[in-house]
Amino acid sequence: MVRLIVGHKGKGKTTEILQIANDHIKEASGSVVYLDKSNKHMYELNNKIRLIDVSRYPIENNEQFIGFICGILSQDHDIQEMYLDGFLKCAKLKEDNITDTILKLNAVSTQFDIDFLISVSVPQEDLDDRIKDLVVLSL
Repeated sequence: MVRLIVGHKGKGKTTEILQIANDHIKEASGSVVYLDKSNKHMYELNNKIRLIDVSRYPIENNEQFIGFICGILSQDHDIQEMYLDGFLKCAKLKEDNITDTILKLNAVSTQFDIDFLISVSVPQEDLDDRIKDLVVLSL
């Protein structure tokens, strides 16, 4: 399942997603991965969570980002949850392909039984109707 934390930049989405990841690792039976646009938050994450700094990889567009996610999943069949912070920057997204990328991640989630929690710097009212029901927190 894909779940979204949405809101304008600077509203506290990162704080929320970090807290949720740290809370969920206590009960996780599989691996947990946290993707971010830097390693700035590495000391705020539980050391059982694998942090991946996406900026270190040559991702140029949303299609390559989906491939990157699938590559991570293919290497560890025990991944239970993935947290994607700074989603627009990590996935190199533009306004017109946010929905398609999230829908593709939703398909990946279903196929591989992975839960995604994604922070998106877009207000809920600006989201496409097809993904509004995925919002769990709007700041």
